Amino acid sequence: MKKVLVTGASGFIGRHCLPILGAKEFEVHAVATGPRSDLDVAVHWHFADLLDGYEVRVLMDAVRPTHLLHLAWYAVPGRYWTATENLDWVAASLDLLKAFANHGGSRIVIAGTCAEYDWSEGLCSENATQLAPSTLYGTCKHALRVIVDAYAAQNNLSAAWGRLFFLYGPHEYPQKLVSAIIRSLLSNERAKCTAGDQKRDFLFVQDAASAFAALLDSNLQGPVNIASGQAIAVKEVIAKTAELLSRPELIDYGALPPPPSEPSLVVADVKRLKEELRWSPSHDLTDGLLKTIDWWRGELAQL
Repeated sequence: MKKVLVTGASGFIGRHCLPILGAKEFEVHAVATGPRSDLDVAVHWHFADLLDGYEVRVLMDAVRPTHLLHLAWYAVPGRYWTATENLDWVAASLDLLKAFANHGGSRIVIAGTCAEYDWSEGLCSENATQLAPSTLYGTCKHALRVIVDAYAAQNNLSAAWGRLFFLYGPHEYPQKLVSAIIRSLLSNERAKCTAGDQKRDFLFVQDAASAFAALLDSNLQGPVNIASGQAIAVKEVIAKTAELLSRPELIDYGALPPPPSEPSLVVADVKRLKEELRWSPSHDLTDGLLKTIDWWRGELAQL
């Protein structure tokens, strides 16, 4: 029997993974910090503080999963790039890894980040692009991946590392780009933006969840970019969002300065994802934006 433990299961990506894993005939166990009314009742929920090594060991002893999908991390917008909590999550992830192995686990997939790459190269390839993170967040993720690879090889674990690029979709933090634009336009407010000339690799969150589930249910090992493989200008994403909401006149391009040291291009090489995992997204930009808009309409209607 395939039994998976999902960390970060009530978060932005994790909540979308749960039904997909269930459809793949996993017995799904999920971790949250405490009871909540919006949690999927079809899943076996466990409540634990993953930063507490004792609670992690108790959790693993209770579940004894064959598979581990580790998505949990500190992710507060504007803070996670430099937060010292990144160090705590490296330590917690290693405790989780050891407990998983000690309780008979065999397959682990962990969420990495495109911030591990040297963004000056533009195209980010698992096999060719230099790993030179410029933030504490990226450095901690990179360091964890190196340790996980060595530990997995020594302990006969199957391990893969999903490097995420730029996600959007339902349950995203309100301050993030797509959600902030949608919320402003639905509220009939002006949306202040940068010029938006920089190109990024955007992926709808449900597609990212599908890719993680496929990766977990495979034998593929090592780093795998989880992305669309397509570069699109930020201003195009903003313009498409405004078009779908019929409010282009509310967009103020150039009202905000670009972030310092902003690279002009960050896009993923997705050959491993497509050719080895045989996975591709189910949503194009319009599909993903429409679903995100519908979700925010529902959320704002409840306020």
